[in-house]
Amino acid sequence: MSAAKNPTLTAVGRRKTASARVHLKRGTGEITINGRPASVLLYTEALIKAATSPLRVAGLEGQVDVLIRVSGGGPNGQAGAISHALARALQKLDLGLRPSLKKAGLLTRDGRMRERKKPGRPGARKRFQFSKR
Repeated sequence: MSAAKNPTLTAVGRRKTASARVHLKRGTGEITINGRPASVLLYTEALIKAATSPLRVAGLEGQVDVLIRVSGGGPNGQAGAISHALARALQKLDLGLRPSLKKAGLLTRDGRMRERKKPGRPGARKRFQFSKR
């Protein structure tokens, strides 16, 4: 990103049923999620750390403004979706960051999904209590 221009980079990330759209531009390090500060939606330090880990890996904490729209899922899934989207946006910013982001496992979409409930059982794996007699 040059000083004369301030382009906005956009990327989408997903985790479980959560989907996040990230808009990244040069700035002061402000992170806004759904129009509110990050600390409102990501209410624990662990969630904030997980969501902003790509910025730490790239060494750009406090140098870019991030506008995020996230929907679906819960707090953990949303934090994972934000992290995935941020990593993809940073890769667009500088392809030199790709190896370090890849090594940290931030560019890989986590394919683990909730297992469906099976018929004749109370849950996906759980069985009803067995009575021998």
